[in-house]
Amino acid sequence: MSNQLPVINLMGPTASGKTALACELFERGNFELISVDSALVYQDMDIGTAKPTKAELEQYPHHLIDIISPLEVYSAANFVEDACVLIDDMHARGKTPILVGGTMLYYKALLEGLSSNLPSADYAVRAEIEEKGECEGWDAVYAELCSVDPLAGEKFKVSDKQRIIRALEVYKLTGQPITKLQAEQPKNLPYRYNFHNYALLPDRLELHGRIAQRLKIMWEIGFLNEVKGLIEKYDLDENLPAMRSVGYRQALDFLRNSDLSSEKQREMEDKALFATRQLAKRQYTWLRSLQETHKFTTYLTAKQAQEDLRNCYG
Repeated sequence: MSNQLPVINLMGPTASGKTALACELFERGNFELISVDSALVYQDMDIGTAKPTKAELEQYPHHLIDIISPLEVYSAANFVEDACVLIDDMHARGKTPILVGGTMLYYKALLEGLSSNLPSADYAVRAEIEEKGECEGWDAVYAELCSVDPLAGEKFKVSDKQRIIRALEVYKLTGQPITKLQAEQPKNLPYRYNFHNYALLPDRLELHGRIAQRLKIMWEIGFLNEVKGLIEKYDLDENLPAMRSVGYRQALDFLRNSDLSSEKQREMEDKALFATRQLAKRQYTWLRSLQETHKFTTYLTAKQAQEDLRNCYG
């Protein structure tokens, strides 16, 4: 372990206080910040992603924010590649990286590695699978997966849409089950890092209150106008990964497919709130899964984490 340099992973569900904690730590030590958020990579998506403001980013610079347009795709493999380059550069300059965010798939990929030589995401294939799900129902998509990859069918549930899409995508691109390829192919593990894993896991009811308040503020400061601007600037499709971000899909559907009445807007805002709570639920589940195989320190509140981490890194 002596030759392994430290990497601090600061995880938690949306609205748990991760970013404020990371910025507080940044002020106290020789750190640099790397965003671990699949929505913050997109330019022009600021309000709905709770992106730090320009002033905040000047004071607390984050890497991997605003790096691609909403029309592009950014995968877990892209993240691992970019993050490792940044981490190595920080270590070379005597800095300690703090990775902060809520995209647990990215953390899992960094902690455990990715199977090599799996095909990259193919937008057209994914759109075809999603269209089948919309037209024939996800039971039919799940049945197709079970027929070509029974082992994946055992591992996944019908509700695991993104995992089902990825498994079918790999099969359509390679002709082989993803479970077979994963079992056969080596992992790319970043063994040279010593990960320090911390997680903010606030009480669910308290978190739901924070989420509701955050969304209320987002609507008030112009989230809907932001989405209107995106529609004007880009040739958006609801199946783009950027538009699958919570809030954006609901707003895009409202603006394109409703009568824009106040009643429909309230329905849309309720759907966005529900989707954000579901995101937080998935993030809790991911974190518990990661805790089964990795050492973690968890905190109920950001204040607890601040006091503890000040002693460790202050």
